[in-house]
Amino acid sequence: MRKMLAAVSRVLSGAAQKPASRVLVASRNFANDATFEIKKCDLHRLEEGPPVTTVLTREDGLKYYKMMQTVRRMELKADQLYKQKIIRGFCHLCDGQEACCVGLEAGINPTDHLITAYRAHGFTYTRGLPVREILAELTGRRGGCAKGKGGSMHMYARNFYGGNGIVGAQVPLGAGIALACKYNGKDEVCLTLYGDGAANQGQIFEAYNMAALWKLPCIFICENNRYGMGTSVERAAASTDYYKRGDFIPGLRVDGMDVLCVREATKFAAAHCRSGKGPILMELQTYRYHGHSMSDPGVSYRTREEIQEVRSKSDPIMLLKDRMVNSNLASVEELKEIDVEVRKEIEDAAQFATADPEPPLEELGYHIYSNDPPFEVRGANQWIKFKSVS
Repeated sequence: MRKMLAAVSRVLSGAAQKPASRVLVASRNFANDATFEIKKCDLHRLEEGPPVTTVLTREDGLKYYKMMQTVRRMELKADQLYKQKIIRGFCHLCDGQEACCVGLEAGINPTDHLITAYRAHGFTYTRGLPVREILAELTGRRGGCAKGKGGSMHMYARNFYGGNGIVGAQVPLGAGIALACKYNGKDEVCLTLYGDGAANQGQIFEAYNMAALWKLPCIFICENNRYGMGTSVERAAASTDYYKRGDFIPGLRVDGMDVLCVREATKFAAAHCRSGKGPILMELQTYRYHGHSMSDPGVSYRTREEIQEVRSKSDPIMLLKDRMVNSNLASVEELKEIDVEVRKEIEDAAQFATADPEPPLEELGYHIYSNDPPFEVRGANQWIKFKSVS
C-alpha cells in the first residue's frame, strides 16, 4: 500500500511541476491530418490549375503556424527598434503577408532559388536564417547575416539572392538564375518576386520575353498588396490582372492570405517549370498592415477601417489557427504555448541585435570579391585606403 501511495505521489508531483496547459495538450488525441477546401485560382492560358482541396498534416500545420507567427513578431520587433532609433535607414515590413513567404517555401525544395525586392525579412527567415542574424543585420551589427553591411534591403542566404533595393531590378536577375539552372542541367526552379508597384517596369517584360523564348524554369511572382507605395493599383495600372501580364506566359491568381492556397499553387507552378514547359506567372493577392516603409504611416491613402477589416476577416495566421483548432489538429492552449516560445525567441534575438558590436571601420572594404588575395580600396577620401579581405 505504501509503495502504491508513493507511486501516485510521484506522478502527481511530476504533473504539478509541468504547466497545466502542457498536461492538457499531452492528454489530448489530435488528428494526424485534415482535408480543407481552398479557393480556386483564376487561370490564364492554362486548362487546369492547382487542386481545390488539400491535406494538411498536424506536423506541417504547427510548423507553418510557428513560422508565420515568428515573421509577424519579428516585424513588430523591428518596428519597435526602428522607433527607438536603434534601426536606421530604409526598413520595409511584411506583417500581413506571412502566408506568401511561408507558403512559397512550403511548395519548393531547399535547393531551389529565390530572389525578391526590398520587403525581404520574411523570405530571409523562411530560407533558413535565424531571427538573431536578421535583427542583427537590421541594427548593423557584426553578427548580422551580411555582417552588418547590408541592412534591411540586402540580406542573403544559401539559394537566396536578396533583398534588392532598385524597383524591379531583381526580375532580370531571377531570369538569369533560372537560365543557370537550365544551363547546368539541374532540376531546380527560381522564384522571382516583385510587387504590384514594380509590375509596370519595362525590364520585367523584357525578362518575360527572354524566359519564354528560352523556356526557363522561372516562376514570376507578383505580390499584389494593393498599393505601390501610396498609390492604389487601380490608379497605377490600366489592367490590374497581373497574372495575365505575361501574355504568352501562363498565369494564375492566388489567394495570398491563405498559406495552403499559396503552397498548392507553388507546387503546381514548380511542377510546370520542372516539366520543361517554361516560365509561369503567379499573382498573390495579399495585404500589408504597415505602411510602405517606416516613413509612411499607411493611413493617408487608405482608411484604418480598411486595414481592420482585412485583419478581422483575412489574417493569414488567424485563418490557419481557426482551421487547425476546428479540425482537431491543435488546441488553442498548444498554439498559445507556441506564441510564448516565439515571443521569447524574438526577445532573445533583439537582445543579441542590440548588444553585438558594430563592424569596425577598417572592415569597410572587406568581402568585395570572393577568394581574392587582399587588395587596397580607396575610401570616400582618395587618400584613405582600406584593405579588402575575402
